[in-house]
Amino acid sequence: MNNGEIHFRQIYDEYKQLVFNLALTYLFNIEDAEEVTQDVFVKVHQSLDKFKGNASPKTWIYRITVNQSLDFIKKKNSKKRFFIFGKKSNSEYEYNNLPTFEHPGVLLENKEKSKILFAAINTLTENQKTAFILSKIDGLSNPEISEVMELSIGAVESLLVRAKKALQEKLGEKFEEYRRKK
Repeated sequence: MNNGEIHFRQIYDEYKQLVFNLALTYLFNIEDAEEVTQDVFVKVHQSLDKFKGNASPKTWIYRITVNQSLDFIKKKNSKKRFFIFGKKSNSEYEYNNLPTFEHPGVLLENKEKSKILFAAINTLTENQKTAFILSKIDGLSNPEISEVMELSIGAVESLLVRAKKALQEKLGEKFEEYRRKK
């Protein structure tokens, strides 16, 4: 066993849960998140010798996970266009019906509200969604988000302000509907 293998195993063991959770937050589907997690670690393994350590391994892995998740969504959206005629698969159904999504990390009493929140997060622009997820769900600082997204701290702050404003508008409408149903 060489040092690269040991290093890769350490990275895999340390970050596999983080990668899966982040992918799941983007994709709303356990099978898709597992696929992206596998793709991320294939990419990490292939790129390990190119990783110079300019960024922390965590930042590097976050960046790869965000990019793989966004690429997966784009691929899935382009495939969806070919499903205009005929029946969609179960995973397509799950993807198109976000309110049925249940994140395993959400407490039972918060399931209904979390469905509304995740559906609203999914309507944000790509960059707003990424900044919001990294900040509010994964708890990264603005400088860390800046590194992951390769943007200035000011740009990250601006994205977060716009994301919060958009979510307040969306959630205000959604929770009003939710209250009326009760």
